[in-house]
Amino acid sequence: MAAYDRAMNAVSQIEAFGIEGLVANERAVLFPARRFEGLDCLSATFQRHIYAPHQHDTYVLGTIESGCESFTVRGIKHYARPDHITFVNPLETHDGAPHEGGYSYRMTYPSVTLMREVAASLAGGEVVGTPFFREPLVFDPHGAELFRTAHRAIEAGIDLLQGEEMLLRFYAHCLAHHADWPVAPLGREAIHVGRARELIEARYDEDLSLAEIARLSGLARHHLIRAFRRETGLTPHAYLIDARIRRARDLLCRGERPGDVAAATGFCDQAHLTRAFKARYALTPGAFRAAHLI
Repeated sequence: MAAYDRAMNAVSQIEAFGIEGLVANERAVLFPARRFEGLDCLSATFQRHIYAPHQHDTYVLGTIESGCESFTVRGIKHYARPDHITFVNPLETHDGAPHEGGYSYRMTYPSVTLMREVAASLAGGEVVGTPFFREPLVFDPHGAELFRTAHRAIEAGIDLLQGEEMLLRFYAHCLAHHADWPVAPLGREAIHVGRARELIEARYDEDLSLAEIARLSGLARHHLIRAFRRETGLTPHAYLIDARIRRARDLLCRGERPGDVAAATGFCDQAHLTRAFKARYALTPGAFRAAHLI
């Protein structure tokens, strides 16, 4: 029922965006990034659908997964292909159309407030003015991969912390590399990072949000990611997964079954535990448990 409700909600929003009457093999799914207030995400495949010239009061940032999209902004036509990142600033008129057989893409619509939050974190203080992306289209495979990972995690709804963290890292990457935004050096954040580590260690089995970890540590979300990585070598999300795996290892050594261990350590299911455990120990949880029962 929940999946049906989400699908119906997505359809109504798609109609509100004017993306309707799609032909066979076309799809468009609009879904919220629940860890960000008012942030919409779009995953779509178009072969014939053409966007009329329009504006958004948000930014439009995303990437092409396959094929090619043509779009015009600031009076110049561009052709977006895989590993390109597209940038449309607030209230810039733009359109969009399939080129050479169509395209699949992923897009987000971050508010000015959100982009100013990330910009302030990078700059180390208050933001004066609104960030501006100088080029509507750039070739940036690293940034595109950051975005795809974040977008897919948000769409799947399985690991919301991963999506939240990766999306913030993507926006910061774009501001630093494609908006000429200053990046201030990190200061002395060891105490703040220590608070974040203690929180994760104590509440590893909960569905923690980066916003909550940041608030309790005393740092802004993206600042926490940068500082945490410098102090520990891991991002908060990676550290959380590592903490869960350490607890899972202890339970498996005691003979607990993998399914029960997954539930007890905060993983969404046994498959999620298996992927994370195997990446660190080269064994499945079941094989690891069996070795300790001998």
